[in-house]
This record gives sequence, structure tokens and C-alpha cells, in this order.
Amino acid sequence: MSSAALYLLLLLLVVAERVAELILARRHLAWARRHGGVESGRGHYPWLVLAHTALLAGAAAEVLLLHRPFLPALGWPMLAVVVLAQGLRWWCIGTLGRRWNTRVVVVPGLPLVRSGPYRWLGHPNYVAVVAEGVALPLVHTAWLTALIFTVVNAGLLTVRIRVENAALELSRAEPAAPRPGGG
Repeated sequence: MSSAALYLLLLLLVVAERVAELILARRHLAWARRHGGVESGRGHYPWLVLAHTALLAGAAAEVLLLHRPFLPALGWPMLAVVVLAQGLRWWCIGTLGRRWNTRVVVVPGLPLVRSGPYRWLGHPNYVAVVAEGVALPLVHTAWLTALIFTVVNAGLLTVRIRVENAALELSRAEPAAPRPGGG
């Protein structure tokens, strides 16, 4: 099997992981709404979905159409970063439990999460997103996709983090609130 075929398999595994995340997020959103959850930042959400879809499609297209090679000195370390990013992402999901979502949702009355990776970082999930956005394309030297996604993602995360921080600030005016979304 060629390295390009193995890379496409890796991308398909990431797609399957994203589908699992979306299913989980949908369940968590239903739970949050039943418990009075308030969603913020709906306007930027479709752009996040588009950017993450474009990351996967762009990486595949760049490797196939531009014949990007697998360079072991780059590819193996980047694969390790991808695996570590997935581990951090699922640590965030596990730590937030039902409060985790791909959307920014605050359920009033729940305490702010300060355990797991949230002990050290305000938005650890986005560390995983940034790391994966750079590393996943570079596993097979799709540097153009990595560059474009990084620039687009920086703009989107700027908006997203502002929305999350505003939702957290608003929730602090109430008794207590969870950390919204996936940050």
C-alpha cells in the first residue's frame, strides 16, 4: 500500500473521529437545552465546520493532486503530534463530560471546570485544534493546506475564544456556570 493510500486512511480515521464528536456534541446539546443551556456565537459555527472540513479535504487533495511525498523525518513526528492532539482533545471531552460541545453552550448554575487540562490552560481544546491543524497535513507534506488552515483557523479561533470568554463572563454574573463549548 502506498504512503498516499495510508495517509488517506489516516484522514478517514480523523473523519470518523469527527463524526463521533458530532454525535456526542448533539447529545450534549440536547442535555444542555433540557437544563436551560444558552448557546452563544451561532454565526461563526458554520465557518468552523467549513474550515475543518476544508482541512481534511484540502490535505487529501494536496497529497493526491500535487503528489506530495511522505518524508519520514517530517511525517513521523507530525503523526506523533496528531496522536497527542487527539489525546488532549479527548482529555478535554472527558473532563467536561456533558458540558463539552462543538458549540458554545452554558448551562446556568454549574460550576466552572477547573480540573484536567483546564487546571493549566483556559482553552486546551484549541491547543489540540491548532496542533492538529498544522501536523495533520504535514504528515504527508501538505504544507499549503497546513498554512492556509492555520491562517483561517487563527481568525476563527480569535472570534471563538472571544465568544467563549464573553459567555463565561456573562455566566459569572449568575451564580456559577460551566466552561462552554470545547475550549
